[in-house]
Amino acid sequence: MSRDETYEDTAHEDTLPTSAQVEVAAETFRMLSSSTRLLIVRILVDAEHDVSSLAHLADVSVQAVSQHLAKLRLAGLVGSRREGRRIIYTVDDPHVVTMVEEIFEHIAPDGSLAPDPVERRPQRRTRR
Repeated sequence: MSRDETYEDTAHEDTLPTSAQVEVAAETFRMLSSSTRLLIVRILVDAEHDVSSLAHLADVSVQAVSQHLAKLRLAGLVGSRREGRRIIYTVDDPHVVTMVEEIFEHIAPDGSLAPDPVERRPQRRTRR
C-alpha cells in the first residue's frame, strides 16, 4: 500500500459520520419506517393541518394520528402550534422536507422506482 492510498483512506475516514450522527439518522429512518407516519409527514410537507384533517387525508382514526404525531414530535420531525383550541402541525425543517420529497420523487405512482433525473449527483469515490 502506498502512502497516497493510506492518505486517501484517512481522508475518507474524516468524512464519515460520527456514531451520534448514525444513531440519530437511524432513529429518523425508524420514525419514517411506519407507512402511516411517512404519509402524515408527506401530507405536512405540502401544508399544515390539524389532527382531524390529517386523519381524514390519511384515512386513519384521529386517535391513531394523534399517537403517530406524538412520536414524530418527540423525534423532532414535526412541529406544532396552537390556534385557539386547535393544534396545527407542521414540518418546518428543510432537511426533512427535502428527504421526504426526494423519496417520493424516486418512487413512481405505481410503486416502481422512477427513472433517474437527468442531472445526477457526482460519482462516489471507490475504495481501492
